Amino acid sequence: MTVYRKEAATLVAIAALIFFLFFGESLAPDIVGPATSMLLLAVLFCVMLWAAFSVVRHAECLAVILGEPYGTLILTLSVIGIEVALIAAIMIAGADKPALARDTMFSIIMIVLNGLVGLSLVFGGLKHRLQEYNLQGASAYLAVLMPFALLGLVLPSYTQSAPGGQLSVLMAAFLIIMSVLLYGIFLAVQTITHSDIFKHRVSTAAGVDDDDDHHGDHVRSIPYHTAGLVAALLPIVLLSKQLAVYVDFGIGALGAPLAFGGFMIAALILTPEALSAIRSARRNQLQRSVNICLGSSLSTMGLTIPTVLIIGWIINEPVELGLETTEIVMLAATLAVSLVTFMSLRAHALLGAVHLSLFAAYVALLFDGSV
Repeated sequence: MTVYRKEAATLVAIAALIFFLFFGESLAPDIVGPATSMLLLAVLFCVMLWAAFSVVRHAECLAVILGEPYGTLILTLSVIGIEVALIAAIMIAGADKPALARDTMFSIIMIVLNGLVGLSLVFGGLKHRLQEYNLQGASAYLAVLMPFALLGLVLPSYTQSAPGGQLSVLMAAFLIIMSVLLYGIFLAVQTITHSDIFKHRVSTAAGVDDDDDHHGDHVRSIPYHTAGLVAALLPIVLLSKQLAVYVDFGIGALGAPLAFGGFMIAALILTPEALSAIRSARRNQLQRSVNICLGSSLSTMGLTIPTVLIIGWIINEPVELGLETTEIVMLAATLAVSLVTFMSLRAHALLGAVHLSLFAAYVALLFDGSV
């Protein structure tokens, strides 16, 4: 019975998937009306969010067993898998949203590098004052993230070979190959050749709480948590298409800015991961927070860009990646502040407050219609 309680989120998500497989067509927004559609959107969002927490829980348990950086890598790849599934579902459903992938990637970068990093540094700094992490690991993340962001989100706004932030076939092919190769090289460095630079060098005796103590009897075997992760992830991926229908309808019904769709997807994806990063910072495990935050941003760029470009080719739909001028300014400010934050071996709450101020500016611009 204890196992069933712990896996309740997965069981509810599977039940929701079965329900929508049988009754989804009869619950379309144009049939049930605005009020019921918004209610179904809220219910579906909550169910998928709950299941996402289960994904993160199993990934964290695998992190305890496998250690860093493998555990965090499993977590980030699982979360990015949800993101890609949601974006692909909306693209394949035929919604006229060529900028959805761009808006989602930009939202994730703003939420993670500003909101999530800021909260982690503030909560961790208020409890422990100064926190240490491995500078080489953070530098490696940023070194790869910057060309991804600039070539994937900024350069398309200035190329002349395709209209309106799109890419020509040649540039799209280059970006796909470059993303796959560069991210693959990074994974090899992270997991094989230089995995030590992504680990915390401060011992448990120096004030870093032990993961095993935190998870206690929640940690089981690798097969159990792998199966649990897959079981929780699959219904999220398969429910993505249904959620996409209600998100598209909800944005139109509320008159919300188009970029709000990307923000909603990013919020769904990142909420469980955000809590994991903040918990790690409060346990004085800032290295794990850094791995989660920077790894999530990097995986978003390295995996989402080639995936959406390939899907765009397959379904013959345009994909806009180039940011607007205001967004480029926010991206440049975020990357610059991130460089300042992670150029020192120690972090504190003031740096977190700076990141949160940039996140607040992003939210204000989002609802102001400027991004």
